[in-house]
Amino acid sequence: MNPVSVCVFLFGMLSLIVPSGYSIGPALLVMLSSYRLLQAPRELMSLPARADYPVIGAMLAFGILLLVSIALQGDHWRTTSVPLRLLLAVPVLLVMLRFPPSLKALWGGLIIGSVLTGSWAMWQKLVWGVHRASGYTNTINFGDICMLMGLMCLAGLGWAVSLKSASRQLWILALLVGGTLGIIGSLMSGTRGGWIGFPFAAWVLYRSYGEVVSRRVLQLGVVICVAVIALMVMVPATGIQQRVEAGVSDVTGYVEDRNAGTSAGARLEMWRGASIMIMDQPWLGRGESGYATTRDEMISAGELSRHVQEYTHPHNEFLDAWVKRGVPGLLALLALYLVPLRLFYRRLDSDDLTLRSLAVAGVLLPLTFIDFGMTWVMFSQASGVMVYAYWLAILWGTMRARERGLARDAVSLETSAVASEASGR
Repeated sequence: MNPVSVCVFLFGMLSLIVPSGYSIGPALLVMLSSYRLLQAPRELMSLPARADYPVIGAMLAFGILLLVSIALQGDHWRTTSVPLRLLLAVPVLLVMLRFPPSLKALWGGLIIGSVLTGSWAMWQKLVWGVHRASGYTNTINFGDICMLMGLMCLAGLGWAVSLKSASRQLWILALLVGGTLGIIGSLMSGTRGGWIGFPFAAWVLYRSYGEVVSRRVLQLGVVICVAVIALMVMVPATGIQQRVEAGVSDVTGYVEDRNAGTSAGARLEMWRGASIMIMDQPWLGRGESGYATTRDEMISAGELSRHVQEYTHPHNEFLDAWVKRGVPGLLALLALYLVPLRLFYRRLDSDDLTLRSLAVAGVLLPLTFIDFGMTWVMFSQASGVMVYAYWLAILWGTMRARERGLARDAVSLETSAVASEASGR
């Protein structure tokens, strides 16, 4: 297994089961990309084609804009960690274009990571009796990343179906188990925001594989997921039903009495406060410190509930970018999500199932982060930015390398056919 494959495998496997596990694989990839840039800078810089520029441009634009905004707003230097992590993913993407990882390492790491994480989450919740499984990162990030890993396992079904080896059935089963346990890990965390986008992700999977994967595999996958989710909901020890009921109660309490003392009520109050700040200063934003100062002033004036004073962001990725970085920050964030989403989506109908599976995983990455960002700021935690930026680099670079390989094979076949025809004459 080559070094890139090892790093990608470790990224999938370790992200949530060891402290800062989400940084191990990316850190090794950054070191590899730095070495390659020093060794052969012209080779790497010449790899991107026109099709790669929008994704690279979106990553660079968001990272650079954040750095400029942080400098202009006078925010603490620690806030530069988000844009720097994102910018360091760009050379990793270049390395992926030249040295794509083994797909067995990519999917295998995700499978093992999902199985270990989901199992650990069940142990925490059902054996230790914790209120919400959280691993070594923020509870919400833990649950959301669990969901993403599970869905990405399911995205690999197209690749597994295309295998010609005897291990084909084993890979299909392993991906189904990994997908199920990843989703279970999310359920054990009680992270409700990640559950909302599940139907949209399921539609992407069905739209991509409905006519390709055998009906038996689809039925097995649906039965497993539905049975497990139903079991999790019905068992009181999981707390899932209580979390859903509490969410409905919280929203009702806020609408009727503006009760911001609950989880959902505090979110709605923060969204209201951020909206007021945006209307007052929409273009350049207020920065981290400016947001905190204005929030405290509004609380002192009685315009916001004191229940939101402890929170450093409005629990919405898009409002957070807008209120702190202005219109440019919001547009850059939207580009970071929507540009890759559109480009991956274009490849969902590829005749090559391996390429299609990478495109499905690529669509699910920004799609789920858009969903997660509706009720949380994923980039407020290192785990969020690392998972998004480096899986984007890995999936895009690997998919594009596959595309170039298929194009070369097509040219070779055409050349061989022409040569054969000429010799026959």
